[in-house]
Amino acid sequence: MTMTPLAWRPMLRAALVIALCASAGTLISGCSSASLGAAGGAAAGTATGIVTANPAIGIGVGIAVQAVTTESINRYYRVMHGDQQNVIAALVGTMKVGDTRPWNVKHTLPIENGHGQIRVTRAFSSALADCKEFAFSVADGDEATSPEHWYTAAACQMQQDKRWWKWASAEPAVDRWGNLQ
Repeated sequence: MTMTPLAWRPMLRAALVIALCASAGTLISGCSSASLGAAGGAAAGTATGIVTANPAIGIGVGIAVQAVTTESINRYYRVMHGDQQNVIAALVGTMKVGDTRPWNVKHTLPIENGHGQIRVTRAFSSALADCKEFAFSVADGDEATSPEHWYTAAACQMQQDKRWWKWASAEPAVDRWGNLQ
Protein backbone atom coordinates (compact mmCIF):
# COMPACT_ATOMS: atom_id res chain seq x y z
CA MET A 1 0.00 0.00 0.00
CA THR A 2 1.53 3.30 -1.12
CA MET A 3 0.52 6.50 0.63
CA THR A 4 0.92 10.07 -0.53
CA PRO A 5 2.82 12.52 1.71
CA LEU A 6 -0.44 14.25 2.65
CA ALA A 7 -1.85 10.96 3.90
CA TRP A 8 1.05 10.68 6.37
CA ARG A 9 0.22 13.91 8.18
CA PRO A 10 -2.59 12.59 10.40
CA MET A 11 -0.45 9.59 11.34
CA LEU A 12 2.58 11.73 12.12
CA ARG A 13 0.40 14.13 14.10
CA ALA A 14 -0.94 11.19 16.15
CA ALA A 15 2.60 9.92 16.75
CA LEU A 16 3.68 13.38 17.91
CA VAL A 17 0.73 13.60 20.32
CA ILE A 18 1.62 10.18 21.76
CA ALA A 19 5.26 11.26 22.15
CA LEU A 20 4.32 14.52 23.85
CA CYS A 21 1.99 12.69 26.24
CA ALA A 22 4.76 10.21 27.09
CA SER A 23 7.22 13.08 27.58
CA ALA A 24 4.81 15.03 29.78
CA GLY A 25 4.21 11.97 31.95
CA THR A 26 7.92 11.42 32.32
CA LEU A 27 8.51 15.14 33.08
CA ILE A 28 5.96 15.11 35.89
CA SER A 29 7.63 12.03 37.36
CA GLY A 30 10.89 14.01 37.65
CA CYS A 31 13.15 12.38 35.06
CA SER A 32 16.02 14.14 33.30
CA SER A 33 15.77 15.78 29.90
CA ALA A 34 17.80 12.98 28.30
CA SER A 35 15.37 10.30 29.47
CA LEU A 36 12.40 12.49 28.54
CA GLY A 37 13.72 12.94 25.01
CA ALA A 38 14.43 9.23 24.75
CA ALA A 39 10.97 8.33 26.02
CA GLY A 40 9.27 10.76 23.66
CA GLY A 41 11.39 9.63 20.72
CA ALA A 42 10.76 5.97 21.46
CA ALA A 43 7.01 6.51 21.77
CA ALA A 44 6.82 8.55 18.56
CA GLY A 45 9.06 6.15 16.65
CA THR A 46 7.11 3.12 17.78
CA ALA A 47 3.74 4.72 17.02
CA THR A 48 4.91 5.90 13.60
CA GLY A 49 6.48 2.54 12.80
CA ILE A 50 3.25 0.75 13.71
CA VAL A 51 1.01 3.16 11.83
CA THR A 52 3.15 3.31 8.70
CA ALA A 53 4.50 -0.26 8.83
CA ASN A 54 7.84 1.27 7.82
CA PRO A 55 10.54 1.03 10.51
CA ALA A 56 12.82 3.53 8.72
CA ILE A 57 10.20 6.25 8.98
CA GLY A 58 9.58 5.29 12.61
CA ILE A 59 13.30 5.61 13.41
CA GLY A 60 13.52 8.98 11.66
CA VAL A 61 10.50 10.36 13.48
CA GLY A 62 11.78 8.95 16.78
CA ILE A 63 15.17 10.65 16.41
CA ALA A 64 13.57 13.97 15.44
CA VAL A 65 11.11 13.90 18.35
CA GLN A 66 13.91 12.97 20.76
CA ALA A 67 16.05 15.91 19.61
CA VAL A 68 13.18 18.41 19.78
CA THR A 69 12.00 17.16 23.18
CA THR A 70 15.49 17.24 24.72
CA GLU A 71 16.22 20.75 23.40
CA SER A 72 12.82 22.06 24.55
CA ILE A 73 13.29 20.70 28.06
CA ASN A 74 16.86 22.03 28.30
CA ARG A 75 15.60 25.46 27.20
CA TYR A 76 12.85 25.34 29.84
CA TYR A 77 15.41 24.51 32.56
CA ARG A 78 17.69 27.35 31.38
CA VAL A 79 14.79 29.78 31.77
CA MET A 80 13.93 28.40 35.22
CA HIS A 81 17.58 28.64 36.37
CA GLY A 82 17.72 32.15 34.94
CA ASP A 83 14.70 33.07 37.05
CA GLN A 84 16.46 31.80 40.16
CA GLN A 85 19.68 33.62 39.30
CA ASN A 86 17.82 36.88 38.59
CA VAL A 87 15.98 36.73 41.92
CA ILE A 88 19.21 36.02 43.81
CA ALA A 89 21.14 38.77 41.96
CA ALA A 90 18.38 41.32 42.60
CA LEU A 91 18.42 40.51 46.32
CA VAL A 92 22.23 40.68 46.45
CA GLY A 93 22.05 44.16 44.93
CA THR A 94 19.99 45.42 47.87
CA MET A 95 22.20 43.84 50.55
CA LYS A 96 25.31 45.05 52.37
CA VAL A 97 28.40 42.99 53.13
CA GLY A 98 27.57 40.67 56.02
CA ASP A 99 23.79 40.67 55.42
CA THR A 100 21.89 37.37 55.23
CA ARG A 101 18.45 37.03 53.62
CA PRO A 102 16.22 34.22 52.43
CA TRP A 103 15.45 33.77 48.74
CA ASN A 104 12.77 31.73 47.00
CA VAL A 105 11.28 31.21 43.56
CA LYS A 106 7.88 29.67 42.84
CA HIS A 107 7.04 28.84 39.23
CA THR A 108 3.60 28.16 37.82
CA LEU A 109 4.59 24.54 37.23
CA PRO A 110 6.07 23.09 40.42
CA ILE A 111 9.38 22.37 38.67
CA GLU A 112 12.68 24.04 39.58
CA ASN A 113 11.23 25.96 42.50
CA GLY A 114 13.94 26.86 44.92
CA HIS A 115 14.68 28.51 48.22
CA GLY A 116 17.55 29.06 50.58
CA GLN A 117 19.74 31.77 52.08
CA ILE A 118 22.06 34.42 50.64
CA ARG A 119 25.07 35.92 52.44
CA VAL A 120 27.01 38.78 50.87
CA THR A 121 30.71 38.25 51.59
CA ARG A 122 32.46 41.01 49.64
CA ALA A 123 31.76 44.09 47.54
CA PHE A 124 34.12 45.63 45.01
CA SER A 125 34.00 48.10 42.12
CA SER A 126 35.80 48.67 38.88
CA ALA A 127 35.46 51.21 36.10
CA LEU A 128 32.91 48.92 34.45
CA ALA A 129 30.79 47.52 37.27
CA ASP A 130 29.93 47.36 40.94
CA CYS A 131 30.06 43.73 42.07
CA LYS A 132 29.29 41.63 45.12
CA GLU A 133 30.44 38.14 45.93
CA PHE A 134 28.06 36.02 47.93
CA ALA A 135 27.36 32.54 49.23
CA PHE A 136 23.92 31.09 48.64
CA SER A 137 22.24 27.91 49.73
CA VAL A 138 19.72 25.73 47.98
CA ALA A 139 17.49 23.68 50.27
CA ASP A 140 16.71 20.07 49.31
CA GLY A 141 13.11 20.25 50.48
CA ASP A 142 10.43 22.42 51.99
CA GLU A 143 10.76 21.20 55.58
CA ALA A 144 12.64 23.30 58.14
CA THR A 145 15.10 20.45 58.66
CA SER A 146 15.88 20.03 54.92
CA PRO A 147 19.62 19.99 54.19
CA GLU A 148 21.06 23.00 52.38
CA HIS A 149 23.91 22.95 49.87
CA TRP A 150 26.07 26.08 49.67
CA TYR A 151 27.64 27.65 46.59
CA THR A 152 29.50 30.89 45.86
CA ALA A 153 28.85 33.33 43.04
CA ALA A 154 29.03 36.99 42.08
CA ALA A 155 26.52 39.54 40.83
CA CYS A 156 27.33 42.84 39.16
CA GLN A 157 25.65 46.07 38.17
CA MET A 158 27.08 47.78 35.12
CA GLN A 159 28.19 51.40 35.64
CA GLN A 160 26.35 52.65 32.54
CA ASP A 161 23.11 50.80 33.40
CA LYS A 162 22.22 50.96 37.08
CA ARG A 163 18.73 49.48 36.66
CA TRP A 164 19.48 45.90 37.74
CA TRP A 165 22.00 43.43 39.08
CA LYS A 166 22.84 40.40 36.99
CA TRP A 167 24.41 37.02 37.76
CA ALA A 168 28.12 37.24 36.91
CA SER A 169 29.48 33.75 37.61
CA ALA A 170 30.03 30.90 35.24
CA GLU A 171 30.13 27.60 37.11
CA PRO A 172 29.98 24.78 34.58
CA ALA A 173 31.43 22.25 37.02
CA VAL A 174 28.65 22.67 39.59
CA ASP A 175 26.15 19.83 39.28
CA ARG A 176 23.26 21.91 40.53
CA TRP A 177 23.47 24.42 37.65
CA GLY A 178 25.29 22.24 35.11
CA ASN A 179 25.72 23.87 31.73
CA LEU A 180 22.25 25.41 31.89
CA GLN A 181 23.30 28.88 33.01
